[in-house]
Amino acid sequence: MMYGRSFHFDPGALCLELLPTGGAERYPQFESLHEPADLGAWAAETRIGAGLEVTVDEQELAAAYALRAALWSLAEARAGDAALDPAPLAVLNAAAAAPPLVARLLPDGTRAWAEGATGSALLSTVARDAIELFTGPYAHRVRACEADNCALLFADTSRAGRRRWCSMERCGNRNKVRTHRAKN
Repeated sequence: MMYGRSFHFDPGALCLELLPTGGAERYPQFESLHEPADLGAWAAETRIGAGLEVTVDEQELAAAYALRAALWSLAEARAGDAALDPAPLAVLNAAAAAPPLVARLLPDGTRAWAEGATGSALLSTVARDAIELFTGPYAHRVRACEADNCALLFADTSRAGRRRWCSMERCGNRNKVRTHRAKN
């Protein structure tokens, strides 16, 4: 079933890049993490970038689902200036406690990833990014897209801090068209 066209969406933080992969309870139609290898494929499309060879097992995929659900809850709470629920915090903190991915600097000045990366290390890296986001300078800039039919969350990292849409290409443009038509 087709739910629309793909579009570029930069949520502003690695941890928020996990959210659009779906969610069994809330967004099953968008689920893209069906098997362990899908988690590694997702990582290659994120700001982690290509070159990460990660081995993921079924238990780590289940942990990714739990972390994603926790991130949805925590990011929505941050976006709504609400208190953070202890249960998702426990999931986040448990994931962050594992050793993260290990980056290496190559002689040509580029980054590579150490061999032997696991799904747990990948999830730890995502969880640590979430802790940095939720406690850092952009913590008050976690926002929900203002479109009435969009559930995407993002960190507004713009200088002015006035980002309203998940993507100007999608929701922002739709709003501009709607406003223009209403004027005419």
